Amino acid sequence: MAKILCVLYPDPVEGYPSTYPRADIPVLEHYANGQMLPTPQATDFTPGQLLGSVSGELGLRKFLEGQGHTLVVTSDKDGPDSIFERELVDADVVISQPFWPAYLTAERVANAKNLKLAITAGIGSDHVDLQAAMEHGLTVAEITFSNSISVAEHTVMMILALVRNYIPSYEWVVKGGWNIADCVQRSYDLEGMTVGTVGAGRIGLAVLRRLKPFDVKLHYTDKHRLDRDVERELGLTYHEGVESLVPTCDVVTIHAPLHPETEGLFDEQLIGKMKRGAYLVNTARGKICDRDAVVRALESGQLGGYAGDVWFPEPAPLSHPWRTMPHHGMTPHTSGSTLSAQARYAAGTREILESFFAGTPIREEYLIVDKGQLAGAGAHSYTPGNATGGLEVAA
Repeated sequence: MAKILCVLYPDPVEGYPSTYPRADIPVLEHYANGQMLPTPQATDFTPGQLLGSVSGELGLRKFLEGQGHTLVVTSDKDGPDSIFERELVDADVVISQPFWPAYLTAERVANAKNLKLAITAGIGSDHVDLQAAMEHGLTVAEITFSNSISVAEHTVMMILALVRNYIPSYEWVVKGGWNIADCVQRSYDLEGMTVGTVGAGRIGLAVLRRLKPFDVKLHYTDKHRLDRDVERELGLTYHEGVESLVPTCDVVTIHAPLHPETEGLFDEQLIGKMKRGAYLVNTARGKICDRDAVVRALESGQLGGYAGDVWFPEPAPLSHPWRTMPHHGMTPHTSGSTLSAQARYAAGTREILESFFAGTPIREEYLIVDKGQLAGAGAHSYTPGNATGGLEVAA
């Protein structure tokens, strides 16, 4: 029998909910590209429930314990005395989320002698040292496309919030004011602006599709160029690299995976090539942007605003400067963890576990690392190496 160690974010401050605002969520037939939704043999949860927190347990306990496996669920994930560190030693499977990542460093992988499978409940597996996973023969899998549209919607919301100066305007209402001049002195129309995406995979392309009705000029860069028919349909301008993209854009939004080639990509030099007063949105990974360069650019006016959903490390310490920098629209890592998305990534997690226990192949599009090399979605998106380093310095 196997031991499954599941790291999830804590329950709500006021306790696990007994009721929800909506009685149900829409039922999807397939993803936007035609890919099948998760197909587990069964599920033990109601779609629309809070599954991603500790008490939600991704709806896995009945299934796993019914087969004689051991399930350990915790939110205590950081430091040598954490429950995660203690329980990892003899775990066969680790399940973690991008929103509350259990960083599987090379040291942790080496100490986890029984570990065979690391599942990301969501998308984005850079919290795993992929190089170490390849070297130790681990399988790394994630629930591809489960929350891509969730993130795309969040991105469009953030772009509008920055350009229209929404957050400060809302704050004036909360404070009891009616300060229209204060609200609109940094408010513009998105219409007519040039918006560029760094990355045009599932999320980046979804963002481009959702922005087209706003009558903006759309640019993108990606190492995998889109079909020319898609470029014509959306009126896209392609750039070979990010250096030629950023000077043309009023808004730049990042949708690239984190790996050694993209780590620290938006540094002082690249941000300096952007239009003065441009907006930068990052719902990809915090380490793609140089933390302090972003702060300086906002303080100097080089950036007109920065909105993001991703930090490093996560959760961000109270002293993280992105919490207090000017003209920001930061959220905790929530974009891909809507109640709608949780139903999909919980079902996908169970599907992967069913395949693992049955000894049958895990769906190709779920694979990041397999048999000592990048595989499936991982071979398309990542490069060999490690992006988990720097936790101690960042903390």
